Amino acid sequence: MHKVLLQGELSNFRYRRNSHQYFSLKDEKSKINVVMFRSYFDKIKFKPEEGMKVYVSGYVSVYGPQGSYQFYAETMEPAGLGALYEQLRQLQAKLAKEGLFDQSHKKTLPHFPDKIAVVTSASGAVIHDIMVTANRRFPHAEIDLFPAQVQGDTAADSLVSAMQQILEHADDYDVMIIGRGGGSLEDLWPFNEEKVVRQVYEMPMPVISSVGHETDTTLCDLVADARAATPTAAAEYATPNLTDELVRIHDLQSRLLASIQANIRERRDLLNRINSSIIMREPTRLYDQQIQTVDVLKQRLFNSMNSSLASNQQSFALLKQRLLSNTPEKKISQFKQERQFYAKRLEDNMQHVLLAKRNTFRQVMQQLDDYSPLKTLDRGFTYTTNAAGETISSVSQVKKGDKLKLHFKDGAAEAVIEEARRKE
Repeated sequence: MHKVLLQGELSNFRYRRNSHQYFSLKDEKSKINVVMFRSYFDKIKFKPEEGMKVYVSGYVSVYGPQGSYQFYAETMEPAGLGALYEQLRQLQAKLAKEGLFDQSHKKTLPHFPDKIAVVTSASGAVIHDIMVTANRRFPHAEIDLFPAQVQGDTAADSLVSAMQQILEHADDYDVMIIGRGGGSLEDLWPFNEEKVVRQVYEMPMPVISSVGHETDTTLCDLVADARAATPTAAAEYATPNLTDELVRIHDLQSRLLASIQANIRERRDLLNRINSSIIMREPTRLYDQQIQTVDVLKQRLFNSMNSSLASNQQSFALLKQRLLSNTPEKKISQFKQERQFYAKRLEDNMQHVLLAKRNTFRQVMQQLDDYSPLKTLDRGFTYTTNAAGETISSVSQVKKGDKLKLHFKDGAAEAVIEEARRKE
């Protein structure tokens, strides 16, 4: 089966996670359906997007169920700038979104490093330039080389392995330099690999990147804490100039000595002024003013005590007068007068109530007398009872032959019913 290379624009591309990819490849005149199985798609180094122009290689075959031709892609590369540039662009955007290039993550380079770790090729000129420059500027610093491949398919793993060796002794190193000489994008590509960039980001000590030249910017340059255009510049960033530092130390010594001498002169002048002051010649003047102040305070205390005593005496007299006006004898006399007053009021009220009750009683007695049955009998009325003593109030209670008893005001009489008629 022959391999076919096609160039076209991605169409109907919808990324399917952990699955095969189905899309179309088209140009101005034609379009063909494309299948790229997951095993091939996982190997590409960039993220395909709708409308992107790409190169694909594979073979053409017939899809049996539909009886149509379709292209089975095995490789895919971006067209135009090329695969490496597109892959670099996408990886840079991804890592930038995660914040790996943010300035807030940058660490400050130490001013006086004791040990410097260098990750580069053991046979190149980079380590030579770094050691010569560092020994010239700051011989105290110790340079340790962690050799790694800086070019080729296995270079990325070699760089990561060297940095992991440094991590095992991370506390021993103050700064790390990673770099190589210049080259093409393909030559510098190991320093754009994601695993290398992330390893640089995770290093606990400050990292100086020296990859390529001024115009060759890699992702290691962006993630490092400092970037140097050349290995010599990297060594200069990592170490101070001993000659400049000695000059600076001598300058600081001179300034310190001048400051100490000026301070001594100032203190000596102050001591001389104190020794020649009138206080030192006549010490008694030191407390003359305090003696006068004590006298003034003593007089103020005496006046304050007299004023307080007079005020307390006046308050005592007022309280004594109030106490005399509220003696127990006066209170008892007052209570007796009040008791007599309330006793008289109670007696008058009782007489008034008793008179009112007596009048009410007389009225009730008069009403009872007025409504008494005896009064009615005095006017000639009688009331009738049967043999059982029941009062007869209706003709329906009697019949012919019944014996009734008639009650008068002064006695009673018996009668027999001869006839009983109901009033119509």
